Amino acid sequence: MWSRLWKRRPTSSTTSWPREGRAVRKKIPTITRTDPAYAASLRPEVEADPGREEVQRAEATPEPASAQPVVVDDHIAPPPSTPPPVTLRPSQETAGRAAPPTLASPTRTRRIPATRKIDIRVNALERQEEALIDCGVDPAHVIRAALRRAVKNWQLGPDFIAPSEEQRTRITEWRARTSLAVHAGAMNALLRAHDPLDVLSKWTLIRGQLEPRVWAEIDSILDEIEDRHPEG
Repeated sequence: MWSRLWKRRPTSSTTSWPREGRAVRKKIPTITRTDPAYAASLRPEVEADPGREEVQRAEATPEPASAQPVVVDDHIAPPPSTPPPVTLRPSQETAGRAAPPTLASPTRTRRIPATRKIDIRVNALERQEEALIDCGVDPAHVIRAALRRAVKNWQLGPDFIAPSEEQRTRITEWRARTSLAVHAGAMNALLRAHDPLDVLSKWTLIRGQLEPRVWAEIDSILDEIEDRHPEG
């Protein structure tokens, strides 16, 4: 009987223990509410580890954005290069707004005076024949060169000048012929004053102003040739 009581597992809050021929019952206290002191005694005491707190703080703190060199196989990788900020020069920044609006000035068209073309025929004087023959240059070339120089800066005047009475050469092969544009206003003034019926040639009206200039240029060219090739 005693062995049977010893092996039996207790089924209530009381436990039977064999004691000198009789059973002794021990009452187990029942906890009905939370005991803070009892619960605190059950918690394990953990010593504060300052090193662990620093590690946790370092893990929680985010790393700075600046990239650091990374060591890979004993070689330091250079930090990623960032392109320099583009800065505009003051002239470029303020070119659009600094320049005040300018009004386009109207284009002035140059008025070309009206002209009239006149056929002219000019020759050397009789007194110039010998020098033209002896100069060593074709006399026709000398007369054409003298005509180009004579009309280069010449302008027809409104006053009529009668042709010179000096004798022209009879060598017609030397004669220079060309068309010359003269001021229409000056030409009309000469026509009204000296040829109202328009029966004379236009060359007759202007040769008194132009022929003396051609003869003077012929003399000048002959002097230049003589200076370049003196006799003897």
